[in-house]
This record gives sequence, C-alpha cells and structure tokens, in this order.
Amino acid sequence: MNYQPQLVVVKIGSNVLTQEDGSPDRQRMASLVKQMAFLKEQGIQVVLVSSGAVAFARNNVKIEDKTESVVRKQILASVGQIDIVQSYKELFQEEGHQIAQIVVTPQDFLSRRHYLNIKDCLLGLLNHGIIPIINENDAVAVTELMFTDNDELASMTAAMIDADTLLLLTNVDGIYKGHPSDPGSQLIERVGRRASGVSRYIATSKSTFGRGGMGSKMKMAKKAAYLGIHVYIANGNRDNVLLDFYNGQLKATYFEPESSKPNPKKWVAHSDNYTKGEVIVNEGAKEALHADEAASLLPVGVVGITGNFSKGDIIRIKDENGEKLGLGKAEYGSKKATDRIGLSNQKPIIHYNYLYLFKYHTL
Repeated sequence: MNYQPQLVVVKIGSNVLTQEDGSPDRQRMASLVKQMAFLKEQGIQVVLVSSGAVAFARNNVKIEDKTESVVRKQILASVGQIDIVQSYKELFQEEGHQIAQIVVTPQDFLSRRHYLNIKDCLLGLLNHGIIPIINENDAVAVTELMFTDNDELASMTAAMIDADTLLLLTNVDGIYKGHPSDPGSQLIERVGRRASGVSRYIATSKSTFGRGGMGSKMKMAKKAAYLGIHVYIANGNRDNVLLDFYNGQLKATYFEPESSKPNPKKWVAHSDNYTKGEVIVNEGAKEALHADEAASLLPVGVVGITGNFSKGDIIRIKDENGEKLGLGKAEYGSKKATDRIGLSNQKPIIHYNYLYLFKYHTL
C-alpha cells in the first residue's frame, strides 16, 4: 500500500455473512467487526455497507408460497434488518465502539440537497467517533427504484464522503483470468487507470444470496477509481482480510485511482437513474468531450433536446446514433436549452465540474 488510508468504506457481501445452508455466519461477522475496530483504533475512519439482511431472516420467517417475490423480499428484509443491525451493535459494543444505522433509497440521492444532507449526517457521525452502517431500505424499495446492488451503494457512499478507499468484500480473492475455482486461474492483482478488456474474464452468474455479480463490482470499482478512490475487490471469507489490508499484504484485485475529482462530479457520476431529459450532440461536440483537455458542453454542439428538465436536474448526453456518452447537471432548463440549440457564444448547458463521461468506467 503506497498511501496512508484515512477514511475507508467496507462493503460486506451476502455471500460473506451467510453459510452454505443460508444461515448467518455470525463467527465471520464477529471476526470482521474485530478487524474494523482495529482499523478504527489505528486512526482510520470506517463506514460499513453490509448486505445480508434477507439471509438473516430466511430461516426465521415462514412465508406462504403464493406470496409474490417483491413482497417476500420486503418481509425478509424488514425482519432481517433488525437482527443484523442488533448483531453488529452487540459485536461493536464488545469492542468498545458505537454504531448508527442509516437506511436509504436511490431517491435520497436524487437532489443535490438530499445528497448533501446524507453526507453531512455520515460525516457528523464519523466526527463523533460513531461507525455508520448504511444499507438500502429494502422494505420499501421495489425493482425499478432499487440500487443495482450494495456495490453501487458502497461506491456511491465512498464518493459522497470523499473516502480514499473502498473495500468490496466478496467470496473470492478478486477478478481471475478464468473461473476462480480453477487452480490454473491467475488473479488479476492490479487494474491500471486506463486498463480495458478486463471484463472478458468475468462470468455473468450472480452470487447465491446477493443481487450483484462480479461484473457489477468491476463497473463500480472502475467508476470509483476514476473518481480518485483506491478500490480493492477481496475475499471477506479470508481470515484477517482487513488486517492484511492495513499491513499492505492483501491478496486482491486492486484498482489504481486517478486524481481525486470534485464532489459535485462524484454526485453526477452516480446519477444515471435520476435523469430528467437528454441532450443530443453532434460529432464535433462528442470529440471535444472525449479530448484530453477538460471541456464543458456548449449549445453550439447540441442538435436536439428531449424531456422536460429544470436548472439543476441531471440530464443524459447522447450522440446522434443514440449512444450514451455521459451525464451532467443542467445549467438551465429544457425550454431555454431548446432555444439555444446550435448557437455559439452561449453559456455551457453542462459545466465541466458537473460532467461525467461513461468512457471513464468502460471495462
């Protein structure tokens, strides 16, 4: 490790906290809590994003077979959330640390104001020595309003609070050139800033208990690394995984970060689900956006506007072939933007500080 971590987001996957029969692995949980307590005692602030609520309830609740899947998940999540947080509370108390629970939905990140409210809450807890445990409010979330998975939530949280490190703990050591269970498969230990093609090594299967697969972890890791965060995909079932991280001996796939980006850009980068409209740009504007020099999006390069958006809303950028190029915060509403299509010497419709291009997390 060639840097000194100060603020770390630890995401623990369902497959780390559950045994093969689906019951909670409380021993593993206790071990990870001890290690997080150790990190905190070394002066490192820790935020925990933990999956596993559904698994904690699975063997405790009898649900009728005819119950639809979304309702089934809502029941399990709301029952299991009590158990998992209570378990964390007791384990952290044994180590002399206090926790707080924050449950969120994607809608909480919709406006910049809401986003900053959550950020202030998290930083307030950290400044008072309290370990925040953040999770999706699965009890009220339905499919179209959910985070992709907790990897997305963890990446979003790390960006929001300007964390320097994101640890995605799963049940394998990282990304392999082949199937992880194949003895001949080689672990990819480092993914460089501009690396591409790594996704060809990733199988599309999901984990047994979680929503996300390795592809999701890879995508979120690339996005977080672009935003300036050190990211590790590591095996949470390994003994002392967090101690190995602290000692610079972690066996994992490490994503090398680019320079840190301003917080508004971090917010925009995670706003793909909240867009209110689209701007279609010509080839010249597309080239300017993809050039190495920083560039805002000017009306002169815009050929079309769709949707009804206001100043401050997130809008998507597409080229004339319909390819999604990126996201940005509108500097003015759709009516004014439509009036300025193709005009030169105009104020940017998206300023560079509020612009995120998808090229940065291509796999």
